[in-house]
Amino acid sequence: MALLDKPKLGFSSGKLPFGIHYSWVVIGILATVQIFASSISMAAGIMVPPLNDSEGAFGWSLGTIGVVIASYYMFGAIYAPMTGWLGDRYGSRWMLFAAAIMYLISMFLLGQVSEVWQFFLFFGVLLSLTQSLAMVPLMAAVSGWFRRHLGLGVGILWGAGGVGTGIMAPLMGGFIEVLGWQSTFMLIGGVGGGIMLAMVPFMRSKPADLGIQPYGARATDPPAILRDKTVDRLRQKVFNQHTRRTKPFWNLPLIHGLGCAGHGTILIYVIPMAFERGAFTSLAQAGIILTIISLVSVVSRIVTPIMAEMYGTRRMMAASLSIQAVTVFMLFWSQEAWAFYLFAGVFGIGFGGEWTGYLVINRQYYGDGPMGTIYGWQTTGALTGHAVATALAGLVIYATGSFNAVMALSVGFSAVGVLVIALLDDTTHVLIPDWEDDLPPLEISGGAQLRPTAGAAGDDD
Repeated sequence: MALLDKPKLGFSSGKLPFGIHYSWVVIGILATVQIFASSISMAAGIMVPPLNDSEGAFGWSLGTIGVVIASYYMFGAIYAPMTGWLGDRYGSRWMLFAAAIMYLISMFLLGQVSEVWQFFLFFGVLLSLTQSLAMVPLMAAVSGWFRRHLGLGVGILWGAGGVGTGIMAPLMGGFIEVLGWQSTFMLIGGVGGGIMLAMVPFMRSKPADLGIQPYGARATDPPAILRDKTVDRLRQKVFNQHTRRTKPFWNLPLIHGLGCAGHGTILIYVIPMAFERGAFTSLAQAGIILTIISLVSVVSRIVTPIMAEMYGTRRMMAASLSIQAVTVFMLFWSQEAWAFYLFAGVFGIGFGGEWTGYLVINRQYYGDGPMGTIYGWQTTGALTGHAVATALAGLVIYATGSFNAVMALSVGFSAVGVLVIALLDDTTHVLIPDWEDDLPPLEISGGAQLRPTAGAAGDDD
């Protein structure tokens, strides 16, 4: 059996209206997936008041809720490298199908929750697997669709996700108040899972599957190659061996974890904090805090990857984390609804830029290799940060009864992240330009080689 197959012809950029490249179809699919798959975690704070309401159906303590939400992030951290590896191995279409099925199952079960152990199992274990399948391998696949202008594609993708989260947070709060817990999660789960399933036939893992070049490819670039699975798996193994020898492989998950700990604390506890201070009387009103954060972050989500590609990702990450840290000081004196809304508007700028540059910096450090496993470990860092911060904040509230101490934790996490960014390598050159030299020079049918000849990697961006 040949180790290289000819590209499969099918959809092509020329067959889409107005000459649109198929990469934008992929971006549209992934943006839609984000709206449903990531909005639950981003809007998790909206679930805290009904779960904590002593007169409601649950009446759980903030400490208990915090530990279970932290378990969601911890299990997600465990899953991320696995789902990233699976994405590199089996392709993003299968990952999308698996995510859609898991979304239907986990959201339906979440609607049936009546005990803490059920919330832990359905939210912490199952829904975190759903998000990992939907986010890690699918987001990592974006890199392969863009030879140039990756920052633009990533910015549009993350920006669309911000709009979705901004809509979903107050919508979920309103639905819970009007329809109840069970109907809300069954409705959102059915609609979201159905839409995700409907998009599976249109998903492709890489441009070579369609016999086309990535977006931004030039005539001087090497042609798209559809490799046999045996070749792809060997390339994946050798590439990952080389990346683990670089400092950013270890530093980037740490930075991502500190940044997510900084804003994750806010996303979970700012709404309970506002309720405690009497700023809001309804979930729908309080949910607007998350809406403002998400909608404002759309600007920085779009702009950050583009500017990172132009001026360097380290600067943009440091600036975003600094804004994220400084704006939290506003919460120490916020008492009225308008003050929380004002905070949300400023905080959203830093929040949107903190985590949207990782796909770009991966390209800058590692070139065009299979990125699923790398991005999986970075997501592990991010979710571990969320888990530690959420659980620690819950314990701090239990011990001190003060939300101000939690806000101080958020500032500290972001500030340390800025310091670690200073330790990163320069992004002006690829750290492992010769990793393919360690591929065995295996001769295959048709005269092709597993290891490319010198100069076959294409010109610089």
